[in-house]
Parts: sequence; C-alpha cells; structure tokens
Amino acid sequence: MKVSYRFHKSLSLNLALLPLILLLAVILGAVFSLIFQLNREFFILALQDKELHFALMMSLSSSIISLLLSLCIAIPIAWLMSQRRLLGQSFIDTFFDLPMVLPPLVTGLSLLLLFNHEGYLAQVAPFISEWIFSPVGIIIAQTYIATSILLRNARGAFSSLDIGYRLSAYNLGLTPFKTLLKVELPMCWKPLLCGAILAWSRAIGEFGATLMLAGATRFKTETLPMAVYLNIASGDFEIAIASSLWLLFISACLLFVLRFINREI
Repeated sequence: MKVSYRFHKSLSLNLALLPLILLLAVILGAVFSLIFQLNREFFILALQDKELHFALMMSLSSSIISLLLSLCIAIPIAWLMSQRRLLGQSFIDTFFDLPMVLPPLVTGLSLLLLFNHEGYLAQVAPFISEWIFSPVGIIIAQTYIATSILLRNARGAFSSLDIGYRLSAYNLGLTPFKTLLKVELPMCWKPLLCGAILAWSRAIGEFGATLMLAGATRFKTETLPMAVYLNIASGDFEIAIASSLWLLFISACLLFVLRFINREI
C-alpha cells in the first residue's frame, strides 16, 4: 500500500511537469524570439531612432507621474480601510478592484465618456475635456490602473501589521498620522515598494485604456506600447520590434528588482 501510494504520487508529480514544461517553453520561445532580433541594426535603431526616444521618454515620464499620484491616492485609502470598517466596505472593495478585472478597452471607454465634453465632470469643470487625447490623458489612464493595483497591495501590507505596534504608539502619545509616518510606513516599506514596482510596470505597459482616452498620435501621445501598435499597423516592423525590446528590457529590470526585494523580506 505504501509503495503503491509513492508510485502514484511520483506519477502525478511527473505528469504535472508536462504543463510546466509546455508553459515554460511558450514563454521562453516568445521572449527569445524578440531577443534574437537584437542584432547590430536593431541595436542602433533602438538607441538612435527619434520616434523611439520620444516613446521611451513619454512612457517613463508619464508612468513615474502616474506612480506618484497612485501613491498619494492609494496609501491613505489603504491605511484608512485597514483601521476602520467603513459603511458598505464590501461594496467599496468591489469597485476598487474593478480596474484590475475590467478589459482595458472598456476601462478606457468608460473614462472617455466621463471626461469628454458631454461627461459629468466636464459639466462641472469644462477644461477637463481638454485633457483627453493629450499626454494628460495618458497619465489619467495609467493612474487609474496603477492605483487599483497599489491599493490592493498596500491594504495587505497594512492589514498584516500587528495591531500591537499601532496601539503602543497611541499609548505613547503619537497621533494616528504620526504613527503612520514613524511606525507603520517604516515597517511596511518593503511590501509597499513591491506593490509600487508592480503598479509602475503595469503603468508602463498600459495600452487599452490609454488608446481610448489619449488616442494614438505619433510624437504626441506615443508611449512604447502605442509605438508597437502604430508601427505594426503601418507595416514598420523594425520600430515595433525595437519598442518591444525596450519594454522587455524595462520589465526584466523591474522583475529583477522585485525578486531582490522579496528575497530580502
């Protein structure tokens, strides 16, 4: 009986290797099919092309601004919701998670309807409609997506913190805000940083919502994902592949940093 159990257990483990090998082969094949394009011509193109320079700078600048805005929005909300049970919190949680599960095109369309000149916000402040189809629209779309990811990670970080530290700080006379700054943030900075890296990587790669809200205009609202889309559509595969290689390089760097931080936690 014991030998039979071990046999079946070993057999099941070996069978589980099949989907692992299959998935790993597909992922490695997709990644290396891009990397193998990196010859001397592509390397020079990726470093010297003006359109790629613009797309790279637009992606980095907009995603950094979006990340900073997401931090300012998500951390106070996560801190509040980890300490106080709000009225209808389950209902609120559902809506906060919607940007993570909605298709990006649907997210972009809903934002477009909200911010256009006939939307509710434009009725209150007409200048808001000028933000769409501009670099500001990129930041709005990226912030919308990144905030949801960062909020979920920040809530987990604050909720996992032992409440005894917070109560001890209160007993020592610290206000809740000072407790956040002097106790909770220093103790939670690593998981918060991991959440920020995930949110930043999602903002850099954001395409669907950005396409709907900011449009696809060369040298205006052209991020790296948009450069891939525009050049594939126009048949210029060299620029599209070079843009993809930049995205691959940035993603690999962020994953390396994320793995290093997780190893230290």
